[in-house]
Amino acid sequence: MHPVVSSLAQALQDRYVLQHELGRGGTATVYLARDVRHERLVALKVLHPQLTASLGPERFLREIRLAARLQHPHILPVFESGDAAGHLWYTMPYVEGESLRDRLARESRLPLDPALRLAREVADALDYAHRRGVVHRDVKPENILVAEQHALLADFGVARAVAAADEQLTATGLVVGTAAYMSPEQAAGEREIDGRSDIYSLGCVLYEMLAGRPPFTGPTVQAVMARRFTDPVPPLRTGADGVPHSIEQAVLRALARSPDDRFPTAAEFGRALTPAATTEVVAARAAPPSIAVLPFANLSADPENEFFADGMTDELINALAKLPGVHVVSRTSVFAFKGRQQDVRAIGGQLNVASVLEGSVRRAGRRLRVAVQLVDVANGYQLWSDTFDREMEDVFAIQDEISRGIVRALEVRLLGPLRAALVKPPTADFEAYTLYLKGRQLWNRRSEDALRKGLRYFEQALERDPEYALAQVGLADSYVLLGFYTALPPTEAFPRAKAAAQAALRLHPALAEAHPAFAYVKMYFDWDWAGAEQGFRRAIELNPSYATAHQWYGNCLAILGRADESLSEFWQAVNLDPLSPIKNAALGWGYYFARRYGEAIAQQRRALAIDPDLGVSHLWLGLSLEQAGAPAEAAVEFAEAVRLSNREPVDLAFLAHGLALSGRRAEAQTVLDELTAMAQRRYVSSYDIAVVHGGLGRLDDAIVWLEKAHAERTHWMALLQVDPRLDPLRADPRFKRLLATMRFP
Repeated sequence: MHPVVSSLAQALQDRYVLQHELGRGGTATVYLARDVRHERLVALKVLHPQLTASLGPERFLREIRLAARLQHPHILPVFESGDAAGHLWYTMPYVEGESLRDRLARESRLPLDPALRLAREVADALDYAHRRGVVHRDVKPENILVAEQHALLADFGVARAVAAADEQLTATGLVVGTAAYMSPEQAAGEREIDGRSDIYSLGCVLYEMLAGRPPFTGPTVQAVMARRFTDPVPPLRTGADGVPHSIEQAVLRALARSPDDRFPTAAEFGRALTPAATTEVVAARAAPPSIAVLPFANLSADPENEFFADGMTDELINALAKLPGVHVVSRTSVFAFKGRQQDVRAIGGQLNVASVLEGSVRRAGRRLRVAVQLVDVANGYQLWSDTFDREMEDVFAIQDEISRGIVRALEVRLLGPLRAALVKPPTADFEAYTLYLKGRQLWNRRSEDALRKGLRYFEQALERDPEYALAQVGLADSYVLLGFYTALPPTEAFPRAKAAAQAALRLHPALAEAHPAFAYVKMYFDWDWAGAEQGFRRAIELNPSYATAHQWYGNCLAILGRADESLSEFWQAVNLDPLSPIKNAALGWGYYFARRYGEAIAQQRRALAIDPDLGVSHLWLGLSLEQAGAPAEAAVEFAEAVRLSNREPVDLAFLAHGLALSGRRAEAQTVLDELTAMAQRRYVSSYDIAVVHGGLGRLDDAIVWLEKAHAERTHWMALLQVDPRLDPLRADPRFKRLLATMRFP
């Protein structure tokens, strides 16, 4: 007998006689044992040593007490638990049957009726547990026993309480779960996991029962976990004949990437798993209408009209996003499919929406032809289509009619009758509108050259129509980015952004797009934290689907040290714009400032999987690697960012800091000299130079440069409270005085 087993058997000899091993998993080894006192067979689970070390006896026993309270016909009860010779253990009834994993190994897939019955029973068990504050966290075929054709859910022993405040269990960094069945939020290491995570896992189990494989597979655990963030759920019915559309829709809803888009309770998921349920019944319980507006194709003879087709797409996204109860995918994610020949059903699956709008625009002189079709992702059928032949000046009326057609086709329930225009003309001057669209097309490229050219178009639009609020927003957004990328000195960029945003708000106080830029300036230049937060919250109130507002509000909360709240906003941004590289990278930035470096590294790698050339993600990945104790790897990422940006000052500063920390001081000094020389001909933030001096250990010089950064009001000073690179300076009285001047709450 193995020495560990021998010591355990000896410690338990008064209560149990170990007979043989039944199996082992990621958290425990299971033995068949005889209960001496009651003369019965039990399954005795012994936690693995690493889990024992993470939990500790006291916490383990608290969790087991929670599990032992669960008395339900489809939950395997806990008999007893304890700590014997350093081993944490608990016992459950020994069930003469098999696990669902054993049955799937034998049959590959289950017939529809037995699969749905087992899933409904597990859903009922989960609902019972969730209402008592217990989340399972590891629902998988191995933990579902099948006895007499009925399900018994086992292994609530490592569940965490999420309800009563006095029984909340603090996170330890341990991720409990199995990759193939783990929800996205659990895979990302989120601490606050609720019952919707179990619903996702049960959706994976049901998918496997019907299709013969889990929804996501891969060569490694990391690959499996990454795919659930970037890949669509493969259509269920392509691998499982005879599955009703209503059941597939229920499974897809359970597997939604965002918890908010899943069934709110396990009971509702169970009720949806009724073979006789009609499409209409399931639709009544289904998630809110969801749609992706794909980039309109430019069919005009002049390729220069591409900006107009893009503008039509943007306007429809903005109009639909303001409808209550409609989930609309943001611009970045849909434009990832621009010019790609791909089936709309596959695109809809990747974007996790039920419907897709595709269209085309043809301009000929003053005539405009717009053709659109709305497609049901589940079956590829058209829900609605139309063609509009009008004068160019009718473009806003066309957008309004398209929006109304979508509303009717999706049967969206509005708060009032559909009398008011969904699309209101932002200007009466069509040429000003055209100039605005050209400016926005350049703004979306985000390069310094494109931003400067875009500014001129916004200015020309305002010359034609001084009351064009959206053109003022275009100016504000452009100056915000030029300031953030340090292409302009902060005292030039941010006041101009603020003036333009204020002008837009004077013209249109309820314009959602104007509030984020104004709040951005308050955050990064005025250091008015309350005003910044108020502005971001107002933007989100006016348009909850505005992904960038959630992202920038996440920045604000991270700067203020409110890590959990910031991560929630970053997640909202990613859910609204799932294929956006910058929003995925921003979530990693949030993890970095929360000092959760492992999760930050994983998230940046997810962002780079979407866009390997995203320089800012290489920078933030490097920062996280630095703090995780891998400065040499960090320097590689910084060097790649420098290459991609053609040696922009910010990237050079990150590289110099990384070289210094990895012991390559001479190279770091060379880069610092390059930065100093560059500052003679263009703006270089003093904060960046301060950080390099800190990396080289020149703490006095770092403080002096931070004081210069404060005087020039560089936006990086907003990071003073949370930037881990400044930790060596925090005990210095001069640093403390600087911190006080920032007036952080």
